[in-house]
Amino acid sequence: MALTFHAGDLESSDVRELLDHHFAQMRTISPPDSCHVLPIDGLNDSAVSFWSVREKGVLLGVGALKQLSPDEGEVKSMRTAPAALGRGVGRALLNHIVGEARSRGYRRLSLETGSTEPFAAAIRLYESEGFVPCGPFGDYRDTPFTRFYTREL
Repeated sequence: MALTFHAGDLESSDVRELLDHHFAQMRTISPPDSCHVLPIDGLNDSAVSFWSVREKGVLLGVGALKQLSPDEGEVKSMRTAPAALGRGVGRALLNHIVGEARSRGYRRLSLETGSTEPFAAAIRLYESEGFVPCGPFGDYRDTPFTRFYTREL
């Protein structure tokens, strides 16, 4: 799989379509007080770096890295296109984000995700890449639905 990563690709129609799908699904499967998906304007924030991942021009997934402090980042908006599920796109994207966090000198990378069945594959991915459970960070609140992970870099 020859993947290419494209920074700031938020204006592409296929990226917008995948993000719309992502936002709609997250709002459907997450309780309102536990849905922390970043809308487009949040992904355009100067503290957020956004990437699309493609193969031969075809969109396979998206993801973002949010700076929390000079030495800590947060994984945001990870999503694999439905047609690309099971092909290792999520792992490749997560490794790209981890690499970027390391290159910035971050010492820690954290994330928030759901705890229900629709999030099981993501949780397996994060745990297999060295993320360990932790408590809430930033402005997050602990809820029965929410799980938090972190990884030292």
